[in-house]
Amino acid sequence: MIRPQEIGYFDELLADGSVHRRYEDGREEWRHRESSPSGLVRWHDNRNASGTDELLGNRIIKRVLADGTVTYARDIGYGRTLWDRGETVTVNRTSFGGRMGVMLAGLGIAGLAITAAQLPPLSMSPEEEEELRQQQAQSQSSSSGDSGGGGDSGGGGADDWDAGWDDGEEAWSDDDFG
Repeated sequence: MIRPQEIGYFDELLADGSVHRRYEDGREEWRHRESSPSGLVRWHDNRNASGTDELLGNRIIKRVLADGTVTYARDIGYGRTLWDRGETVTVNRTSFGGRMGVMLAGLGIAGLAITAAQLPPLSMSPEEEEELRQQQAQSQSSSSGDSGGGGDSGGGGADDWDAGWDDGEEAWSDDDFG
Protein backbone atom coordinates (compact mmCIF):
# COMPACT_ATOMS: atom_id res chain seq x y z
CA MET A 1 0.00 0.00 0.00
CA ILE A 2 1.25 3.47 -0.93
CA ARG A 3 1.11 6.42 1.51
CA PRO A 4 1.32 9.61 -0.58
CA GLN A 5 1.51 13.14 0.77
CA GLU A 6 -2.04 14.52 0.83
CA ILE A 7 -2.67 18.10 -0.30
CA GLY A 8 -6.22 19.37 -0.10
CA TYR A 9 -7.68 22.13 -2.19
CA PHE A 10 -10.79 24.28 -2.40
CA ASP A 11 -12.32 25.61 -5.61
CA GLU A 12 -14.18 28.88 -6.10
CA LEU A 13 -16.15 29.60 -9.27
CA LEU A 14 -15.40 33.09 -10.54
CA ALA A 15 -17.83 35.39 -12.38
CA ASP A 16 -16.13 34.77 -15.74
CA GLY A 17 -16.67 30.99 -15.45
CA SER A 18 -13.07 30.25 -14.51
CA VAL A 19 -12.02 28.64 -11.24
CA HIS A 20 -9.69 29.86 -8.50
CA ARG A 21 -8.16 26.85 -6.77
CA ARG A 22 -6.48 27.25 -3.36
CA TYR A 23 -4.23 24.45 -2.17
CA GLU A 24 -3.51 23.84 1.51
CA ASP A 25 0.24 24.17 0.81
CA GLY A 26 -0.20 27.84 -0.24
CA ARG A 27 -0.25 27.30 -3.99
CA GLU A 28 -3.06 28.93 -5.97
CA GLU A 29 -4.20 28.21 -9.52
CA TRP A 30 -6.51 30.04 -11.88
CA ARG A 31 -8.15 27.58 -14.28
CA HIS A 32 -10.15 28.12 -17.45
CA ARG A 33 -11.70 25.43 -19.66
CA GLU A 34 -11.30 25.93 -23.42
CA SER A 35 -14.49 25.82 -25.43
CA SER A 36 -12.94 23.36 -27.91
CA PRO A 37 -14.11 19.73 -28.00
CA SER A 38 -10.85 18.66 -26.31
CA GLY A 39 -11.98 20.23 -23.02
CA LEU A 40 -8.42 21.32 -22.33
CA VAL A 41 -8.02 23.29 -19.10
CA ARG A 42 -5.49 26.12 -19.15
CA TRP A 43 -4.05 27.18 -15.79
CA HIS A 44 -1.46 29.40 -14.22
CA ASP A 45 -0.43 29.62 -10.60
CA ASN A 46 1.03 32.02 -8.04
CA ARG A 47 4.47 30.44 -8.46
CA ASN A 48 4.88 31.49 -12.10
CA ALA A 49 4.04 28.05 -13.49
CA SER A 50 1.44 27.51 -16.20
CA GLY A 51 0.23 24.85 -18.56
CA THR A 52 -2.69 22.70 -19.60
CA ASP A 53 -4.50 19.69 -18.18
CA GLU A 54 -6.26 17.19 -20.46
CA LEU A 55 -8.34 14.16 -19.55
CA LEU A 56 -7.08 11.43 -21.85
CA GLY A 57 -9.37 8.58 -20.81
CA ASN A 58 -9.23 5.77 -18.28
CA ARG A 59 -9.08 8.61 -15.74
CA ILE A 60 -5.54 9.58 -16.83
CA ILE A 61 -4.80 13.32 -16.80
CA LYS A 62 -2.00 14.70 -18.96
CA ARG A 63 -0.38 17.88 -17.63
CA VAL A 64 1.84 19.85 -20.00
CA LEU A 65 3.84 22.67 -18.40
CA ALA A 66 4.70 25.81 -20.35
CA ASP A 67 8.28 24.55 -20.80
CA GLY A 68 6.99 21.37 -22.49
CA THR A 69 7.46 19.03 -19.52
CA VAL A 70 4.74 16.35 -19.48
CA THR A 71 3.49 14.56 -16.37
CA TYR A 72 0.55 12.23 -15.84
CA ALA A 73 -1.91 11.86 -12.99
CA ARG A 74 -4.83 9.53 -12.33
CA ASP A 75 -8.22 10.40 -10.88
CA ILE A 76 -8.75 7.64 -8.30
CA GLY A 77 -12.21 8.64 -7.14
CA TYR A 78 -13.65 10.33 -4.06
CA GLY A 79 -12.22 13.67 -5.20
CA ARG A 80 -8.66 12.34 -5.16
CA THR A 81 -6.04 12.62 -7.91
CA LEU A 82 -2.74 10.76 -7.71
CA TRP A 83 0.35 12.64 -8.98
CA ASP A 84 4.11 12.08 -9.16
CA ARG A 85 3.99 8.27 -9.44
CA GLY A 86 2.16 8.06 -6.15
CA GLU A 87 4.10 10.60 -4.12
CA THR A 88 1.26 13.14 -3.93
CA VAL A 89 -2.52 12.92 -3.85
CA THR A 90 -4.63 16.04 -4.20
CA VAL A 91 -8.01 15.98 -2.48
CA ASN A 92 -10.92 18.17 -3.55
CA ARG A 93 -12.29 19.41 -0.23
CA THR A 94 -14.93 21.49 -2.05
CA SER A 95 -16.79 18.48 -3.43
CA PHE A 96 -19.00 16.05 -1.58
CA GLY A 97 -16.93 13.16 -3.04
CA GLY A 98 -13.73 14.63 -1.67
CA ARG A 99 -15.16 15.20 1.79
CA MET A 100 -16.65 11.68 1.75
CA GLY A 101 -13.28 10.20 0.73
CA VAL A 102 -11.52 11.92 3.63
CA MET A 103 -14.18 10.71 6.05
CA LEU A 104 -14.01 7.10 4.78
CA ALA A 105 -10.20 7.13 4.90
CA GLY A 106 -10.40 8.40 8.48
CA LEU A 107 -12.60 5.46 9.32
CA GLY A 108 -9.98 3.10 7.90
CA ILE A 109 -12.00 1.87 4.94
CA ALA A 110 -9.52 -0.30 3.02
CA GLY A 111 -11.13 0.50 -0.34
CA LEU A 112 -9.47 3.91 -0.24
CA ALA A 113 -5.97 2.50 -0.09
CA ILE A 114 -3.78 3.42 -3.04
CA THR A 115 -2.40 0.47 -4.93
CA ALA A 116 0.26 0.12 -7.61
CA ALA A 117 -2.49 -0.48 -10.19
CA GLN A 118 -3.76 3.07 -9.59
CA LEU A 119 -0.43 4.76 -10.28
CA PRO A 120 -0.38 7.06 -13.30
CA PRO A 121 2.04 6.15 -16.08
CA LEU A 122 5.54 7.64 -16.11
CA SER A 123 5.35 8.24 -19.84
CA MET A 124 3.13 7.46 -22.80
CA SER A 125 3.67 7.31 -26.54
CA PRO A 126 1.59 9.60 -28.77
CA GLU A 127 -0.23 6.47 -29.98
CA GLU A 128 -1.13 5.45 -26.42
CA GLU A 129 -2.38 8.98 -25.68
CA GLU A 130 -4.48 9.01 -28.84
CA GLU A 131 -6.02 5.63 -27.95
CA LEU A 132 -7.05 7.03 -24.55
CA ARG A 133 -8.46 10.18 -26.23
CA GLN A 134 -10.58 7.95 -28.45
CA GLN A 135 -11.81 6.00 -25.40
CA GLN A 136 -12.65 9.30 -23.69
CA ALA A 137 -14.53 10.57 -26.76
CA GLN A 138 -16.55 7.34 -26.88
CA SER A 139 -17.26 7.59 -23.15
CA GLN A 140 -18.43 11.20 -23.52
CA SER A 141 -20.67 10.43 -26.48
CA SER A 142 -22.23 7.42 -24.77
CA SER A 143 -22.81 9.25 -21.47
CA SER A 144 -24.27 12.35 -23.17
CA GLY A 145 -27.03 10.24 -24.68
CA ASP A 146 -27.71 8.39 -21.42
CA SER A 147 -29.60 10.41 -18.85
CA GLY A 148 -28.59 7.86 -16.23
CA GLY A 149 -24.96 8.92 -16.37
CA GLY A 150 -22.86 6.11 -17.77
CA GLY A 151 -19.18 5.68 -17.33
CA ASP A 152 -16.08 3.97 -18.57
CA SER A 153 -14.30 0.88 -17.44
CA GLY A 154 -12.00 3.05 -15.35
CA GLY A 155 -14.74 3.54 -12.80
CA GLY A 156 -16.17 6.87 -13.84
CA GLY A 157 -17.34 8.81 -16.82
CA ALA A 158 -16.23 12.07 -18.30
CA ASP A 159 -18.61 13.97 -16.07
CA ASP A 160 -16.57 12.92 -13.03
CA TRP A 161 -13.63 14.82 -14.45
CA ASP A 162 -15.18 17.84 -16.07
CA ALA A 163 -16.87 19.14 -12.94
CA GLY A 164 -19.93 20.26 -14.81
CA TRP A 165 -17.92 22.82 -16.75
CA ASP A 166 -20.38 22.80 -19.63
CA ASP A 167 -18.64 24.48 -22.57
CA GLY A 168 -21.82 26.34 -23.52
CA GLU A 169 -23.03 27.62 -20.19
CA GLU A 170 -19.93 27.39 -17.97
CA ALA A 171 -21.92 25.45 -15.36
CA TRP A 172 -20.14 24.35 -12.20
CA SER A 173 -20.83 21.34 -10.09
CA ASP A 174 -18.04 21.33 -7.45
CA ASP A 175 -16.21 18.13 -8.29
CA ASP A 176 -13.27 19.21 -10.42
CA PHE A 177 -10.26 17.16 -11.40
CA GLY A 178 -7.16 17.60 -9.37
